[in-house]
This record gives sequence, structure tokens and C-alpha cells, in this order.
Amino acid sequence: MRGVIRAVRQFRQAFRAYDGSAKRKDSWFKMNSCSVFSLESNTYISRYRHPLYTMSRSISADAAKVPNGELNGDGPLMEYERRIAAGELVDGDSFQLSTLGELQRLYDELVENAKTCRLDRYATSEKDGRSRWLWSRFIPQTSHAKVKGIYLYGGVGTGKTMLMDMFFEQLPCNWRKKRIHFHDLMLNVHSRLQRHKGVADPLEAVAGELSDESILLCLDEFMVTDVADALILNRLFGHLFSNGVILVATSNRAPDNLYEGGLQRDLFLPFIATLKERCIVHEIGSYVDYRKMTSAEQGFYFIGKHSSVLLNQKFRQLIGENVGVPKDVEVIMGRKLQVPFSAAGCAYFRFDELCDRPLGAADYFSLFKNFHTLALEGVPIFGLSNKSAAYRFVTLVDVMYENRARLLCSAEGTPSELFDRIMTITDAKRAGPTRTSSRSAKSDVSDICVDNELGFAKDRTVSRLTEMNSREYLEQHAEMLLAQKQRATA
Repeated sequence: MRGVIRAVRQFRQAFRAYDGSAKRKDSWFKMNSCSVFSLESNTYISRYRHPLYTMSRSISADAAKVPNGELNGDGPLMEYERRIAAGELVDGDSFQLSTLGELQRLYDELVENAKTCRLDRYATSEKDGRSRWLWSRFIPQTSHAKVKGIYLYGGVGTGKTMLMDMFFEQLPCNWRKKRIHFHDLMLNVHSRLQRHKGVADPLEAVAGELSDESILLCLDEFMVTDVADALILNRLFGHLFSNGVILVATSNRAPDNLYEGGLQRDLFLPFIATLKERCIVHEIGSYVDYRKMTSAEQGFYFIGKHSSVLLNQKFRQLIGENVGVPKDVEVIMGRKLQVPFSAAGCAYFRFDELCDRPLGAADYFSLFKNFHTLALEGVPIFGLSNKSAAYRFVTLVDVMYENRARLLCSAEGTPSELFDRIMTITDAKRAGPTRTSSRSAKSDVSDICVDNELGFAKDRTVSRLTEMNSREYLEQHAEMLLAQKQRATA
């Protein structure tokens, strides 16, 4: 694989040296495991299912520099090679390499079209911005970007977020770009909508603000479960795309499967068409969950008769001599979340206090803006009887993972056992009567929950819980705390 990447780099250098005034030409490198190349023109490829690796490469003589801004590197493909050489990544994942081909294609197109896409935050004056806004009040304007984004989907733990972050980090710091979790974005949108009450089209105003801040939007974990989000997404992103926004998104679901079985889904379907029109849809295709390849660490996930006692002991060990006290955390619109017991950046909750009440992503994001560690007592086995709590637990884990927080918990089973009764419709049909007849307890049968969204989300949650208890994750968390402490004392 390193040979393949190095060969691509040699081609890039050769073409750059060829003619500084040459116009860009879209070319495709088709390569097999022996690094044999042939050029093909005007080809669009968005899925990879064969050992013959095909990746898009946009080669430009002037792609080394961006007007008014330096690139952070040669793009995600070269950064991927660097990390492999440094031993930071496992070598030999052809699925990730094919995905990098799409991300490198987008990277090169953005570099070449940085000016027309208005990516440089300093290139346009505030006066010009006000002038464009004023004219838009009288003359309806649309300005779709010349560059298509990417919608990247696939199984859990396959590297989607890592690859998107790698792409994002290679872009110039002066570009109008934002990397955000889907939950966080929608909370931001609903908060802005409250501020624009009384405006003729508040969604247009919100989209205008968002696009002024960021032309390139990198959105992690695109997962629609809330009807309020589903009903506004098409109009919101319609305005964003009309303002020239370019979307890069990761998800566990293909676009056609988003919000599957949701309320009033017929009103959501136009958004799927809009998404597929403005983004190249690419499936990563891998079945390897890298999160489960981390080194297991004992002592933070407790199961068994005395698990709550052990959790309490561990929590007190972490806070040391600090005295635990209740604390109120500001959420949104004056609402507060009460933390029953907290000290030294650590919060302690019973499961029912955090997941069996009408709380959501806004509460959890606010919690982890104030605390880096959560101790959660009494996580139950999930099923039909506590489906709502299961959804909240999934959201809680997503927000914790996004904030790289540390989790201590006592539970009734292993991460996979917690979701054993949660099934997708397909899984339920496949299991048939065999699944239920093998149950030793009648209550287990009646508590089986068939729910597509939760059935898909459980794999991600199990994967993340596994990684969050790994040695690597906990070492990174310790390094993060040390860096924060050093910044605070500097």
C-alpha cells in the first residue's frame, strides 16, 4: 500500500513540474496491488468492491499554494502514509485507501477552487458581505458550490471519523470551515431559531449565519431520530447549499436509510434527494471494527453483585481529598441540569437520574463542558420496557465519545449484553421463532424491542463503550487532562 501512495505522490510532483501555467485536467489513476497504472478520463466512481483500487486524483500545477493561505500538508493521502510510517495506523486497509481517494479528490478540488468557493475568511470584506445580503433581499440568489461534498457511510469503528478528521486537519486554518457532531449542530440550529422568532423565514436567517461562518461543513455521525430535526433538514440544507456550503458527513446509515420508519418520513424524503445531489455518496465497505482491537483495561466497567460498591470506591479514589457536592449546570434557555454529586471534574449519577428522565443531547453536551469524567451507576439490560432510556443512553455515549470524556459505570451486563434484546426488523425476521423459543424466561421474550434506529445504533454504542474502556483511550484522556492543567498554570 505504501508503494501505491508513493507512486501517486511521484505522479503529483511530475505533473506539478510539467507546466506552471497548464490548466487543470481531471484524471483518474487506476491501480492494482502491483502498482500498475493507466489513465482514464471523465470517470466518476463512488463505490469500491474489487481488489483493483481506484481513486480520483485532481492534479494541478498550482495546487501547492492556496491564495492568502498556506496548506497544512499535501492532503489526507500523504498524511495517511505518514501515520502508517510512524506506526500510528495499521497498514493494509484497502477500504480506507479507497475512501482516501475520494477525500483527496475533494481536497484537490477545494484547493483549486478556494477563491470561487469563498473559503478564505479574510478575502471578503464585511462591507461586501452586507452588500450581498442587501441585494439578496430584493433579488433571490442561489450560489451552489462548483465542488460536490462527500457523504461517507459504513460500519462502526471502520475509521470514518478518523479519515474525515485527517482531511479536515490538512486544510488551511484561514478557511471558513467547521467540524461538528450532528447532535451539536442541530442543538445550535434550534437555539438560533429561538433567537429569530418573528422573522419571515427563520431557517433562512439561521442558514445565512451558518454559511457566513463556515462554507465547508464537516458533520460527524449523521443520524436522524428526532421528528423536529427531520422536518426542517431539507429546508435548512436547501438554504445552506444555495449559499455555497459544501458538506462532508459521516454516518452508519446510507442516505436512503436515514430516518427509516420515522414519523412523517414522507416529508423527510426530499432531503435525501437533496443530499444525494450535492454529495458523492461513498460506502467505506469494511467490516473491521478497530475500536475492538484496542487493549482492554480493567477497573472502569463493573459487572456483578458488588459493582456499585466498586464504582463508588473508584470514584472516591479519583476525586481524592476533594469534597463531593451537588452542582447545577447551565443548559439552554435558562434550563439547568442538577448534578447530584461532583468534585475535581468528576460527576456521579444513578442511571435513572441521567437516562430515565426527559433529558437529551443539550443536557449531555452541557454536562461534559463542565466535567471530564462520569460515574454512572446501574446501567440496565435494555429492551421494550425501557426503550426511551436506551435511546438516551446511546446519545449520552455519543456525546461522551465526541468530548473524549472518561466513563466509569456499573452495569447488569457487558456492553453487548446490554443490547441483546434490541433488534432491527431484519434481525427479527432472520431470528424468527427460534430466537424467542430459546428464551428461558417469558419476560425476556416480551421485552424484545424491534426498532430499526436503535438496532443500528447499538453496534456503534457497543463499539464505543469497548474503546472507552481501552488502555489507549484512557491514556489519551490522561494526556488531555495533563495538557489542560499545563495550559491553566501557564
